Amino acid sequence: MKKLQILIVDDDWKMRNLLRIYFSKEGFDTVEAADGNEALLKIKNHAFDLIILDVMMPEMDGWQVCRSIREVKSVPILMLTALGETKEKVQGLELGADDYLTKPFDPDELVARVHALIRRSTVTTGKLDKNKLIFPELIIDRDGRQVMIQDQPLELTQKEFDLFDTLAINNGRVLSREQLIEKIWGFDFEGDARVVDIHVKNIREKLKKAGLHYSPIQTAWGIGYKFNPEGGKS
Repeated sequence: MKKLQILIVDDDWKMRNLLRIYFSKEGFDTVEAADGNEALLKIKNHAFDLIILDVMMPEMDGWQVCRSIREVKSVPILMLTALGETKEKVQGLELGADDYLTKPFDPDELVARVHALIRRSTVTTGKLDKNKLIFPELIIDRDGRQVMIQDQPLELTQKEFDLFDTLAINNGRVLSREQLIEKIWGFDFEGDARVVDIHVKNIREKLKKAGLHYSPIQTAWGIGYKFNPEGGKS
């Protein structure tokens, strides 16, 4: 069986070496990058199972790297930082990070979080069949731009489908209203950010009428929304 591969991005070689030792003991293959540019080059040419990303790096910080990764990849990202402020964590999550750990950290906690992120991405992200996302009770046909609930088509507007699809592709990751507007309506959108809330409300109502007993779109209070095919509080 092929080993899972982790990219470690940190300008401190001692930290990279320490993380390599931790993950090698856990059976992971590790690849290292000393700065953001090196990391983006390796991400472009390789498929990693998870990325450990330090925030405080020269030239290109971890937030900039995270933003660039999210433009092309949905790989799980765990950010490491010496900063422990809530606003810093929120910033990382808004940019697409999946988890956040403050230095100094407990090695066992780090390893446990990595296993949890990989398990989430491989078990609940949805099976990709050609260009279909297949979840337990719904299928998203991206080529046909159609959502199926229990083999019945869900009637969504163009923007509703784009919103639903964007959240599903980023399964488990919190996307802010601003990110969703940028991805779906574009940079030049000058309307009210509540347009996202209105579309989410409409999608939830249509899902309920179609017989889905839960909403896979969950609210991240104060930030935006995330997709969870297993349901939960909305």
